[in-house]
Amino acid sequence: MADLAGNTDALLRFRDDEPHDEPAVTLDAFASQTNATAVRLEAGDDARVLIPHLGQIALVEVSFPTYRDGRGYSAARILREAGYEGELRAAGDVLVDQLPHMRRCGFDSFAPETPIDAAVLERSLSRYPTPYQAAADARVPVWKLRHG
Repeated sequence: MADLAGNTDALLRFRDDEPHDEPAVTLDAFASQTNATAVRLEAGDDARVLIPHLGQIALVEVSFPTYRDGRGYSAARILREAGYEGELRAAGDVLVDQLPHMRRCGFDSFAPETPIDAAVLERSLSRYPTPYQAAADARVPVWKLRHG
């Protein structure tokens, strides 16, 4: 599962591959070069710009400047629904109660500004085992389980 060391340098990951260590470039810098494999989307950046390049990108880091800014959720879902399979990292003001929703949108790694307690995270992720609506992840909603 994830590295839940509980310090600000810890990267919470829900992937089995090695973390991508190349620094992420801004969307503008990515557009002007051809060899970057890690991109950072700031709040307000249009994730659809990356769609033609998804095959070369190993990491997309999405900035959450404040926990109240939900634009990163849309960016994650756009990328996952377009077929992006690389690492999708939420970075910044990421709170433990947001992680289950972020996971449903397609995030699979997290770089929170403040430590997240491993026990609280585990309870948060397991609180609702069956979702009520479809999302970017593969979990089947309860209504589909009941009615086919």
